[in-house]
Amino acid sequence: MKPKLQRTFSPKPGDVERSWYVVDAANAPLGRLASEVAQVLRGKSKPTYAPHVDGGDFVIVVNVEKVYVSGSKETSKIYYRHSGFPGGLRADTFEKVRRERPERLIEAAVRGMLPKNRLGRQMIRKLKVYAGPDHPHQAQSPEPLEFTYRKVEA
Repeated sequence: MKPKLQRTFSPKPGDVERSWYVVDAANAPLGRLASEVAQVLRGKSKPTYAPHVDGGDFVIVVNVEKVYVSGSKETSKIYYRHSGFPGGLRADTFEKVRRERPERLIEAAVRGMLPKNRLGRQMIRKLKVYAGPDHPHQAQSPEPLEFTYRKVEA
């Protein structure tokens, strides 16, 4: 008698169940927070993870204006953007970006940790970032997502 073969499970886009999570970025290191958020967006903690399927969850990040970076990155870290026109390269420091548009800090950090293709662009759309403590996604009843690292207040 022939043994029954086990087939490898490959998730289809219809098989994916998405949850909503909310993360408080206050006193969290930017890079560590971004890497954890990227893992959730990709769905790497789920048993149905496959690298070719967007199987991740939605993530809401609040209090982004209170995120921190270590060392002298507060003044020396540079964010670049380009208008698309010749000579249109613009550079801003971490301080200026935090003051004018703090959401861009998390968006840029997480985008750099996702795949650089259409799948990554699909995943980044599940990230919702807000500078303050309020967000308009209460109807989705997001669950709080806790990480173990926080800046120790001295």
